[in-house]
Amino acid sequence: MQPASLLQLIWLASPALPVGGFSYSEGLEPAVEAGLVHNEADAAAWLGHQLQLGLARADMPLLAAAFAAWQHADLERIAALNAWVRQTRESSELLQQTEQMGRSLVEWLRNREAADPRVPMLAALHPAPTWPVAFALAAAQTGAPLRECLLAFAFGWAENMVQAAIKAVPLGQSAGQRILAQLSAAIPAAVEAALLTPDDERQAFAPMLAILSARHETQYSRLFRS
Repeated sequence: MQPASLLQLIWLASPALPVGGFSYSEGLEPAVEAGLVHNEADAAAWLGHQLQLGLARADMPLLAAAFAAWQHADLERIAALNAWVRQTRESSELLQQTEQMGRSLVEWLRNREAADPRVPMLAALHPAPTWPVAFALAAAQTGAPLRECLLAFAFGWAENMVQAAIKAVPLGQSAGQRILAQLSAAIPAAVEAALLTPDDERQAFAPMLAILSARHETQYSRLFRS
């Protein structure tokens, strides 16, 4: 991989990317409130399960499909994938998150120096572009291989979720780094599983996460938007 491509992927995975990923806990905050996550071990297990049961079975296989579709500017395929993301977000907060982050990434892409005719296609997705589909275009622009793009996507998610755990549980920075190390060790296998997942086996089924996310909408005293 070329150095420029690697640097672009690091940029996309960074919590400093102005898409607001740091403001979401993706159900972790209500899990803490419900007494399901008490400490470092619980947080590591929760996020590890979310990686395996969520990202590896849904968002990453979809991102891989969207990555290929963007390379061919296949807007019909992109629209179908975008609709799938929206249809499988099981609470209003999870739907709002993917749409807000998708819109924010569109604005970031618009501010890049080189114009890309696919960016207006992304922006025109109705009613909004979703985060995995938008990330797939940004990743395709880097020229990096798909596997490395998925690794960057997963690590960016892991870093944001660890920061959420540090605040919500709460945990110390050293505990957060230990959790991030565990997630980093699990990410390559999750990526390989995602690469082998065909369309008809892609799934988004995490009922406890959906229930907790729905409860979070009315949770008293919240730090995060989801």
